[in-house]
Amino acid sequence: MISNLNAHVPSQNYQSEHFQGGRFKNQHPTMPTSLSKTLAITWRFFTETKIAAEPKQALPVETITRASLDALSDSGIHIIKLGHSSVLLKVNGAYWLLDPVFSERASPFSFIGPSRFHKPPISLDALPPIEKVLISHNHYDHLDKDAVKQLNAKTRQFLVPLGVEGDLARWGIEAEKIHSFDWWQEQHEQDVMLAFTPTQHFSGRGLNDANRTLWGSWVIKTAHESLYFSGDSGYFPGFKAIGERYGPFDYTLIETGAYDSDWADIHMTPEQSVQAHLDLRGKIMIPIHNGTFDLAFHSWYDPLERVLKAAQHQGVVINTPTPGEVLTINQAYLNRLWWQSLMAQTSR
Repeated sequence: MISNLNAHVPSQNYQSEHFQGGRFKNQHPTMPTSLSKTLAITWRFFTETKIAAEPKQALPVETITRASLDALSDSGIHIIKLGHSSVLLKVNGAYWLLDPVFSERASPFSFIGPSRFHKPPISLDALPPIEKVLISHNHYDHLDKDAVKQLNAKTRQFLVPLGVEGDLARWGIEAEKIHSFDWWQEQHEQDVMLAFTPTQHFSGRGLNDANRTLWGSWVIKTAHESLYFSGDSGYFPGFKAIGERYGPFDYTLIETGAYDSDWADIHMTPEQSVQAHLDLRGKIMIPIHNGTFDLAFHSWYDPLERVLKAAQHQGVVINTPTPGEVLTINQAYLNRLWWQSLMAQTSR
């Protein structure tokens, strides 16, 4: 993502086995970043011709209202994809947000950087009171400063990876609202268990803060339902370890988008995303991290086309909701391949 030259560098010495020499580490080695590699990728973004990087037609979005949300039952888990990796949940009557990004651009700047293909299906102001906001890592397409600041007045808890509590504190979030997690740490409240689990990725909002904060995924389990939210990750053995400890999952929300050979160890191909779902012992997969921002070099619909083919090949059930559609765990859902009618129009 685009860097912010003035990003804060945390000074804490975290008591975590994943924190060494002032930075967090992946469980398995990844290709180190370098100035030359960063410049080469930046050069690609400016010079490489992209084909169908953005849709030419408006994408389907179902508008959500407070009344429609409150009309959903207060039992079970309802899932609403808001766009990219942002998800609204209704968990036993309480509203949760996962990686809420509502800004026009996934960027530190308002005038440059990847802009949205579609508006969010509900505004921040229209959202009901939020019980929990869960953050997977601090990249701009997952941690939206303006959204967090606006959500503060209506949110009870912010659950974040180690180090990200510093960002939220500087943005005015009260310390008692913030709960930071190392990998495998859990929170138990009433009949809901949360666990922060590993991914293979990285963090940073600027040129001087690489891997100063942790990254990860979230496990959500109630008495009768279970959900996995991947955040961002390359494919790694950790998916199988999570599946063995917390699976099976009714739904997995798996990163499927923004992949490229230049960063193959920290973002998955769609085929790897399907394999991660299988490793996690998931029942139904929702591909996320696509259809909202242009963050790589593939077409906007390539993640959905490839994941559909991979899922069919592996016998995996996938659901591909449009932003604003409601899915309810353990209830039937009529899946639509909504993007296919727009593919030909984009390629003209």
